[in-house]
Amino acid sequence: MSAAMSGPQPPFRGGSGPGAAPPPPWVPKTELGRRVASDEITSMSQALESGLPLREPQIVDKLLPNLHDEVLDVNMVQRMTDSGRRFKFAVTVVVGNGDGFVGLGRAKGREVGPTIRRAIDRAKLEVVQVLRGCGSWECGCGRAHSMPFSAAGRSGSVVVTFKPAPQGVGLAVGDIAKPILRFAGVTDAWGFTEGHTKTTVNYAQAAYAALVGLAGLKVTSEDAQRLKIVRGPTGVSILPPKEEGAPRPVRGGRGRGRGPGGRPPGRGGPPGRGGPPGRGGPGGRGPGAPGAGRGGGRP
Repeated sequence: MSAAMSGPQPPFRGGSGPGAAPPPPWVPKTELGRRVASDEITSMSQALESGLPLREPQIVDKLLPNLHDEVLDVNMVQRMTDSGRRFKFAVTVVVGNGDGFVGLGRAKGREVGPTIRRAIDRAKLEVVQVLRGCGSWECGCGRAHSMPFSAAGRSGSVVVTFKPAPQGVGLAVGDIAKPILRFAGVTDAWGFTEGHTKTTVNYAQAAYAALVGLAGLKVTSEDAQRLKIVRGPTGVSILPPKEEGAPRPVRGGRGRGRGPGGRPPGRGGPPGRGGPPGRGGPGGRGPGAPGAGRGGGRP
């Protein structure tokens, strides 16, 4: 073998499997990233309260190492061009640590796998610090298991309202809002919806908008003590420990791909026209020929 062939080979740059190359070292490009990299900011609460924009997902990876993610919707969208139809996948993802931090992201792409990773990065940049407390008049446990106040959010025609619930009720909300509240660390809540909630994207964005509005409230010290309000983490997550290499949960989308990395189906033509019915013998009309009528042609 020649010396040229025995030299160092370039690293494998495939997917995220065991043989993939490790990610390059993080070089911060923003002021918040430099402060986090130099350990001036050591918690996500300090990063959000600093007032600096969150532009790098690596900041969230360092400050929230046990962040969970779940795919809420995988929808195939298409547009018509001069050369035919062009397919893309729209993915909606929620991330959270189960202890006061949650984010929602959405991305589009031609393949499912890279689009999911891009949606996760966007959800990390939208992480907010959620208010939790014991705001139900039926409960006086003093734990931050529910919401301190009612919160409402809207997206499109969907309006979502969350209200505090006593301990033991659970999440009495829809299937799309459940993972959003669970990732935020809320275990008991009542949910009310209006509008076309079958639109998964609007339902998820309305639920997230309700938590964002709740996070922006300014609470007095008297109300915080009376309602046991906690802003941010308490040190105990309601989610199980994250396992490395575990499959990512998907809440069922409407895409027709072949799973992560799949491609959209091929483009077929319109249904063809069948031929006219066949004629019988001298006695009259006979049965039609195969493929008679409309829609008998090849797809």
